Amino acid sequence: MSGQGTDSKDGFRPASLDAVNFLLADVRGALGPYLNVFLVTQQHWSQAEVGLVTTLAGWLGLAVQTPIGAAIDATHRKRGAIVLALAVLAAGALCIYAVPRFWPVLVANTLIAVVGDVFGPAVAALTLGLVPRRELARRMGRNAAFDHAGNVAVAAAAGAVGWMFSQRAVFLLVPVFALLSTAAVLSIPAAAIDQRRARGAEEGGADGHVSGVKVLVQCRPLLIFGVCALLFHFANAPLLPLVGQKLAFAHGEWATAMMSSCIIAAQLVMLPIAVLVGRNADRWGRKPLLLIGFGMLPLRALLYTLSDDSAWLIGVQLLDGVGAGIFGALTPLVAADLMRGTGRYNLALGAIATMQGVGASTSGLVAGLVVDRFGYTAAFLTCGAAALVALAALLLGMPETAPTGMADAVPGNGAAREEPGLAE
Repeated sequence: MSGQGTDSKDGFRPASLDAVNFLLADVRGALGPYLNVFLVTQQHWSQAEVGLVTTLAGWLGLAVQTPIGAAIDATHRKRGAIVLALAVLAAGALCIYAVPRFWPVLVANTLIAVVGDVFGPAVAALTLGLVPRRELARRMGRNAAFDHAGNVAVAAAAGAVGWMFSQRAVFLLVPVFALLSTAAVLSIPAAAIDQRRARGAEEGGADGHVSGVKVLVQCRPLLIFGVCALLFHFANAPLLPLVGQKLAFAHGEWATAMMSSCIIAAQLVMLPIAVLVGRNADRWGRKPLLLIGFGMLPLRALLYTLSDDSAWLIGVQLLDGVGAGIFGALTPLVAADLMRGTGRYNLALGAIATMQGVGASTSGLVAGLVVDRFGYTAAFLTCGAAALVALAALLLGMPETAPTGMADAVPGNGAAREEPGLAE
């Protein structure tokens, strides 16, 4: 990859950022769907109880998501923010392992939800501050590829640990990977990070020009994208846990391995998708790729209703690799397009994460109630309907955000033209 293979004059090695993305995926991946399946199948919680814990933790975490983005914009200690979040995440996982009862799990899951929102904006900010604009799309794609590779690694590790020991032992992976992630983050020299660029500010002054918070509501494309993100995650978030539960009930002794198979299937697809998106987002534009990703979601939800066969369910999960892979790789890039020159890049990412969290946390409770009363098929169809609304909103309301002329700025595409300003 052009511009990514050598050390910078400040001692930054691209491999350090690769390691950060790989290992942070491992830290987050050892929780999430495994917690859902563990509580239902091993602790015998009801769907409504699991949905309540997920929703409460999600909503409490949402209260600080956008402020976290603003704080990451303001601080020059972005590496320290990631390290602190890792410590809290590890403590929460240990709490769930040691005391898997309602209130301890609720408190731990809430803390995990709060600090989990640090990683995405903070890593995106580091990337923005370390990589020149002309290489940003490729670097974001490379970030996503290493993130997905990390998810494959932790899914394999969790499957092995769950099979050899217990589902509960999976949570002990988190503090191990947290220590490795800390080492990777601290291997990035603080001096190599351009703090102005890391927050999306223009050059000049101590931190460059910084727009007011109202820029979030004045940027109509950002509002539309936020709504699309909310609907996408409302539809997408419950699908993997629901499939994991069906597989766990059918094959109790293989519950963790089955869940790992679903995750690995999707992540193996996401990895090349992320590279493809990173290499072509400037040439093809953001919107066509997003439409493909959003289109996979209603199709996937429908296909889940056609068979309960384990091979079929895991096979359908491959579509998640296309949809979520495209969305994950493009979201930080779309935010960079829209917030360039405002100094509010991480604030915007926090706002988008808030919208995603509203959708994901609300859908956990909704899906649990639908399953308890009407069954899994009704829950899948409910998610599919929400996915269709998300696709329509994206198609009709979202403009193209790629700056004009960026294709000429792609390495290997000829001389770069002057980079465009903020897309309004």
